[in-house]
Amino acid sequence: MLPLWVALVAVSALATPAPGAGGQRRGAVKAWPDAPNVVLVVSDSFDGRLTFYPGSQVVKLPFISFMKAHGTSFLNAYTNSPICCPSRAAMWSGLFTHLTESWNNFKGLDPNYTTWMDVMEKHGYRTQKFGKLDYISGHHSISNRVEAWTRDVAFLLRQEGRPMVNLVPKKTKVRVMEGDWKNTDRAVNWLRKEAINYTQPFVLYLGLNLPHPYPSPSSGENFGSSTFHTSLYWLKKVSYDAIKIPKWSPLSEMHPIDYYSSYTKNCTGKFTEKEIKDIRAFYYAMCAETDAMLGEIILALHQLDLLQKTIVIYTSDHGELAMEHRQFYKMSMYEASAHVPLLIMGPGIKTNLQVSNVVSLVDIYPTMLDIAGIPLPQNLSGYSLLPLSSEMFKNEQKFKNLHPPWILSEFHGCNVNASAYMLRTNQWKYIAYSDGASVLPQLFDLSSDPDELTNIATKFPEVTASLDQKLRSIINYPKVSASVHRYNKEQFIKWKQSIGQNYSNVIANLRWHQDWLKEPRKYENAIDQWLKIHSDP
Repeated sequence: MLPLWVALVAVSALATPAPGAGGQRRGAVKAWPDAPNVVLVVSDSFDGRLTFYPGSQVVKLPFISFMKAHGTSFLNAYTNSPICCPSRAAMWSGLFTHLTESWNNFKGLDPNYTTWMDVMEKHGYRTQKFGKLDYISGHHSISNRVEAWTRDVAFLLRQEGRPMVNLVPKKTKVRVMEGDWKNTDRAVNWLRKEAINYTQPFVLYLGLNLPHPYPSPSSGENFGSSTFHTSLYWLKKVSYDAIKIPKWSPLSEMHPIDYYSSYTKNCTGKFTEKEIKDIRAFYYAMCAETDAMLGEIILALHQLDLLQKTIVIYTSDHGELAMEHRQFYKMSMYEASAHVPLLIMGPGIKTNLQVSNVVSLVDIYPTMLDIAGIPLPQNLSGYSLLPLSSEMFKNEQKFKNLHPPWILSEFHGCNVNASAYMLRTNQWKYIAYSDGASVLPQLFDLSSDPDELTNIATKFPEVTASLDQKLRSIINYPKVSASVHRYNKEQFIKWKQSIGQNYSNVIANLRWHQDWLKEPRKYENAIDQWLKIHSDP
């Protein structure tokens, strides 16, 4: 790989952007003459802070570094919902989560929803998708759904296996995540055998599961994904000495939402510093493997002389806490969970540019259409990123539609016992919960507290009130929370009725089975009480 890598750097540094081919297919509206190809690579669970200093010092990510040098990187890009399906629903629709009503990993977009890829196809683009999509309703386990629906119930149960590591002790084992590599190979083969022959521009999507933790079947029949799994080959890419041990608040001082999350994720027990450091090291190694798959796509485009005709975008659906704030997984508005990578390179894109403006995944939809020269719909939540990254604008209207100085993220799923709403501005991160009154909000000044250890909501009441007012002008979040409460209760009742006499056995053996089976009657009673008396906030 090394000689080709060196050649790629040298060639791309000297190359001038070349236009892609225009074209028309089956009566579709013609793409504008110089429309470039577009490749979007979306990984899972990638902490965006690893793409810039100082996070970039902990693991070698050569192809992300290549994209940074030859394109534009967004330093403050965020998910619109820190969990797979709702985040991807926002990305593919261009709409905030409360507009798609993608409340949990089971409820996403309708299968017939018109995505940005559908629009590009209608305008003359050839399209192809490989790998993880996960934006349509109907996926994920029963356990995952029930946990989300019952988050208002007055009980506390561990829903995940304890986070752990698993090493493949081979120094030569490169392809650890076989499924992702298979999909990467399929995407490369499509470029080599199909895309190279097109007279029209194409858009290719590759979805990767890494660096999402692996399933943990040792935790029982209904298991989660709490295993950080890699090989010595990738572990060598990690600078072990540079790994930070995150600071934790004492359990008694944690915000109540954080405590619920930590407990349900099985993280309230004791962890040694070595355990924490190993989990983080293995996670970073998984990120290195992800980077290599991105590299396979970039190298294929270079070999086929398509790199200068193709805009390449890399991002992720959300991040990974990797034991920050005494949690793993996502489902949190903390930086490790909500901050995503976002890099763009290709013809017309500014090189070696770092953009500090806050942006989010709903901006992917208008950006894709803007790249193709397609007029943008008026109902989108997102804004094109080309005004922030392009050397020349393709649509005049973008001058009037520059990105606002805030982004919105929401969470309504499992492992968090209240709907959460984050308003992120250049300086502040404000997080409101539920109806805005029953749970204390959080406020962080990321310029002075990047680790988000000090909630200053009560210390700065004017700032808190101002940000809450701004949040309410964007979303009526007490009303949205009430809708989610109703939805959760209705869905649980339907599910309970559907399984009839098997209810007690089925609910006892979900992912929380280790706790539930100790006192099954107690937990069933708690649900019965919730069904009888729970009302909207």
